[in-house]
Amino acid sequence: MRQLPQYRNRHVLVGSATGDDAGVFRLDRDRALVQTTDFFTPIVDDPFAYGQIAAANALSDVFAMGGRPLTALNIMGVPPDLVSEKTIATILRGGLEKAREVGCAIIGGHTIRNPEPIYGLAVTGIVSPKKILTNAKAKPGDVLVLTKPLGTGIATTGIKRGLTTRALEKSVIALMSRVNRIGADLAERGLVYAATDITGFGLLGHLTSMCRASRVSAELNVDAVPAINDEIFELIARNCVPGGTKQNLQSADAVTDWKKTTRQQKILLSDAQTSGGLLLSVPARKLGVVLRLLSDGRTPCQAVIGTIEPRRRELIRFASS
Repeated sequence: MRQLPQYRNRHVLVGSATGDDAGVFRLDRDRALVQTTDFFTPIVDDPFAYGQIAAANALSDVFAMGGRPLTALNIMGVPPDLVSEKTIATILRGGLEKAREVGCAIIGGHTIRNPEPIYGLAVTGIVSPKKILTNAKAKPGDVLVLTKPLGTGIATTGIKRGLTTRALEKSVIALMSRVNRIGADLAERGLVYAATDITGFGLLGHLTSMCRASRVSAELNVDAVPAINDEIFELIARNCVPGGTKQNLQSADAVTDWKKTTRQQKILLSDAQTSGGLLLSVPARKLGVVLRLLSDGRTPCQAVIGTIEPRRRELIRFASS
């Protein structure tokens, strides 16, 4: 995107400059559109679960901006000689069920022939211009809260290699199928102003984007960052690490003071997530209310993992245990 000319439009409230989760376009004083698209190749064998995960991943971008999804379009590519019509229908049915869960209407889409299956959604949502969550509004003194544990990239790589237990496979599929609808509730109540969802760039990558966009730094308590379970660390010890996670770790080296961290912790913090949780930058005075709302909403976790600090040379550092 940096290679493209930038055309300014006064109605664009959030564009590509800050690398946020979705774009926001003002319609009028009280309404703005939230638009995003996301798709990927299968990460689990079950076609219905694959459809649910891909849809949840795309829908969560709208909730991460504080909006609510209105409509979506299917995006699909399939090798018709390898994938049956029944399997295609099952994938689409998984996406449809997940969209229906959050009141989003799938109104069409487009399918092409492709050597490898891909599926996802292009989603349009609505948000109040005064209630947008962005990655550019974090303030020093804010508390960082994470709503899903980390490790989906490591776990799905383990599933592909046949290294995981059935229990972990079930847990990670359920986790990735959860939509982050709590983001809209927090925004509409004015409790949070800065947020991002944790996906392909990992916790550190998305936190780095938040720090750059907000012109701040962050301090993390590495021991407070949750993993799905201890099996994630066993997989790391067996070098079950996806390529995207390794790339994220290399990128994080340039902006992170790694003191007080182990190799396993570095990999977990950099792990490329699919349909991960929200990273919320919460004003300290509102932390108690936010944590209660997350608990009432049954988010997979409500982990307080660090704080936002004034800008310094290293964007991310780690607190003493």
